[in-house]
Amino acid sequence: MSQAALEKSSEDPKFSPKKFLKQRSILVIDDEHGIRNFLIKGLSKHVGMIESAEDINKAEELRQRCHFDLIIADIKLPGKSGVEWVQELRENGCKTSVIFITAHAHLDVAIEAIRAGAADFIIKPFRMDQILTAINRCIERQEMERENFVLRRQVDKIYDSSGMIGACQLIQNLCSVIKRVAPMPSTILIEGESGTGKELAAKSIHDLSGRTGSFVPVNCGAMSAELLESELYGHVKGAFTGAHQAREGLFSYANGGTLFLDEIGEMPLSMQAHLLRVLEEKTIRPVGSNQEIPVDVRIIAAT
Repeated sequence: MSQAALEKSSEDPKFSPKKFLKQRSILVIDDEHGIRNFLIKGLSKHVGMIESAEDINKAEELRQRCHFDLIIADIKLPGKSGVEWVQELRENGCKTSVIFITAHAHLDVAIEAIRAGAADFIIKPFRMDQILTAINRCIERQEMERENFVLRRQVDKIYDSSGMIGACQLIQNLCSVIKRVAPMPSTILIEGESGTGKELAAKSIHDLSGRTGSFVPVNCGAMSAELLESELYGHVKGAFTGAHQAREGLFSYANGGTLFLDEIGEMPLSMQAHLLRVLEEKTIRPVGSNQEIPVDVRIIAAT
């Protein structure tokens, strides 16, 4: 893209990006230095973090180190194309939203991109407001998918929308502790008898934490070790009998939010050791995969 085209592709002053973009991270992949700089300059004031790469190899290095909420990639890249790379990501269970950009305005190119799993498709030259609108759509879609996932898991559970309410001193003290620990990044263990509201306390901590991701509960004592591992970390296609397609785990759905592990004492010791490694390294490895995936998840456990 020429310098004149870049200058013409200015941001629409009437455009107002969503506030939650400030908490998102984006990876830009394009072999044109001018395009990368244009996107970095235009997006840096709207998003929390932005990184760029000129090819797939550099992009993979960045993706191994950081979590990205969204990827903006050129279809035509040196070596492996953007479409081939995204197809590989999908096969390995990665569902990060991808916006493809290209100078080739052909229908077959657009169809190829959508079939590969693209969330949107933008023709060069483009304006910054077009990119921001596409990003907003992707983030809103991600939020809806996460909310729907959590709602499906909580279909039989009803929470008081006002949180924990009580007049006795014990409840007041508990609420005070929750408010104090909620903003901290610490992993939390809640102890208490069955039916005393441990999950409600965990949900209250999440709601007050400021984390933008979902609250995802799972009962560790309700499934076998093998099923629990797949449920938590996901799996790739062919990882085991019946794994006909890749699937994201609960850690991925809780990315940016909180994972509540109820009855963690029922989790096998080997899995507890694995969980400790996840907490220390902040990465997960889906069943059957050799790839480490960065995650930002707060753990609240109960027993």
